[in-house]
Amino acid sequence: MRQLWSALVTVTAASLTAAVMLVPARPAAADPPATTLAEAAHRTGRHFGVGVSGHKLADPVYAGIVDREFDGLTPENELKLDATEPLQGRFTFAAGDRVVDHAESRGQRVRGQTLLWHAAQPSWLVNLRGAALRQAMLDHVTQVVAHYRGRVAAWDVVGEAFADGTSGARRDSNFQRTGDDWIEAAFRAARAADPDAKLCYNDYNVENWSHAKTQAVHRMVRDFRSRGVPIDCVGLQSHFTAYHPVPADFAATLRAFADLGVDVELTELDIEGSGAAQADAYRRAVRACLEVSGCTGITVWGVRDSDSWRSSGTPLLFDSTGARKPAYTAVLDTLNRFPATRHVPVR
Repeated sequence: MRQLWSALVTVTAASLTAAVMLVPARPAAADPPATTLAEAAHRTGRHFGVGVSGHKLADPVYAGIVDREFDGLTPENELKLDATEPLQGRFTFAAGDRVVDHAESRGQRVRGQTLLWHAAQPSWLVNLRGAALRQAMLDHVTQVVAHYRGRVAAWDVVGEAFADGTSGARRDSNFQRTGDDWIEAAFRAARAADPDAKLCYNDYNVENWSHAKTQAVHRMVRDFRSRGVPIDCVGLQSHFTAYHPVPADFAATLRAFADLGVDVELTELDIEGSGAAQADAYRRAVRACLEVSGCTGITVWGVRDSDSWRSSGTPLLFDSTGARKPAYTAVLDTLNRFPATRHVPVR
């Protein structure tokens, strides 16, 4: 009897094994396409943010798009020098706090723009010279970054410090006239004020690798990295038009900066145009970022066309009513087609 029982167990086990082997394995279900820009970018390990005006967050259509589509906010003007220190030593953060509070309440990261810029300076600063200007400049960086310590993920510490044209020279600004080391000094002050914030240099017309301005910024970043100056990121503003299109070598430019050991980001992306041509240009710009692992984020510079600083060029992803444009569809599709990585940069 024991032998018969053993035989039956063996046969039954073998039969069950065979039956299991005959059942086809169920394929792993593929994730459905993401339905928002932030979700789609998140799957690629990148951020997708937007430049906002704080007072417009009271508009439900505007705020609805901001909250639904983006995982990061950049105050367009609220953190600039004239807005935060209109009188020397007297800081006003209410406007900036409004944007930061909004972002924090919705789990969105904040990029701060711009601590030091040749424009948007209050008259008291314009009238300073030499050592007094240098000290005021560094005091400003320290106070603003310290106020938002732990709340602003990344700062554009300095913006647009290089001249246009073919010289590759620094812009002849009042900051530059305090000494060629002013950018380095600003970055060191920002790092001391918030060691965990990502520190970036930001500029326009540096998207084409062959431009002298691009080469000059690259040399500066390479020098900073070699000497331990605390720079973590380069922002390429990426304002494109028919006369300044998305360059064929855009990915090569992004890669050249990333190869220096810094992150790169498209910080103010907008592309004038409409319809299929605009959609294709957006697709090429986003694809360039996706091709470079060190390109960690994209920020479009405004919500609806009517909110843009160049609204006549209809350069954004949503029209004046808040409806999605073909450019939006092209960006979302490009992000969704990129292989998911399940990793989001921590900085």
